[in-house]
Amino acid sequence: MTRRTRVPVPLLVPAALGLVFLVLPLVGLLARTPWSTLPQRLAEPEVAMALRLSMLTSTLATLLCLVFGVPLAWMLARVEFPGRRLVRALITVPLVLPPVVGGIALLLALGRRGLVGSWLDENFGFSLPFTTAGVVVAEAFVALPFLVISVEGALRGADTRYEEAAATLGATRWISFTHVTLPLVAPGIAAGGVLCWARALGEFGATITFAGNFPGVTQTMPLAVYQTMESGDLEGAVVLSLILLAVSVTILAALRDRWLTTP
Repeated sequence: MTRRTRVPVPLLVPAALGLVFLVLPLVGLLARTPWSTLPQRLAEPEVAMALRLSMLTSTLATLLCLVFGVPLAWMLARVEFPGRRLVRALITVPLVLPPVVGGIALLLALGRRGLVGSWLDENFGFSLPFTTAGVVVAEAFVALPFLVISVEGALRGADTRYEEAAATLGATRWISFTHVTLPLVAPGIAAGGVLCWARALGEFGATITFAGNFPGVTQTMPLAVYQTMESGDLEGAVVLSLILLAVSVTILAALRDRWLTTP
């Protein structure tokens, strides 16, 4: 029988206030939603366009983060090399960097006059800023640390004896990684992917700075909310915010039930 733990009042009160602090804005959003005109608002083509673009870019950004982030997390967790602490610190910079500053940094690096962007433009005629691909890059830039931190933590908590046993049986480092390590840390990768996707879906500052706000091309849902709010259409902004909230909660809850449930 599990004994019920009594929560001390000094902990219960701030915990309850913290919950109210988080839930109250959501209640305010639901209370101000124009339910009577909601179907008409949802049928507007601009809403579907922004939602479709947000889902596409956040998914592509998450896939990009998985390609780069899982190997990077493995190196940080398994390989000793000079400057590892510095690399880990650099990875966490986007977590504390204002997104607008991140967008400016991306422009200076990948813009037409940037360090790499000028070379791409001159040699291949390829430009990332103010394109859908630029949205994916901006979202991946701010979301990658969430994946790396999550996967690195999972790798550090995984039992390395399984990898050692695979090595004694003749498995190469790559076979051990793909057949032993990845299955062991799959829940951590899933958790990091969920956090990465959610962060990419809600990205605003870096996106509008690096990719602009062009409907159908770079205008994701957060940017559509901003533009609608700036135009004075509060109800429209509330509807867009509600859609973004519903999509985020639904997908995060579904993925959590499937991969993140703890025994």
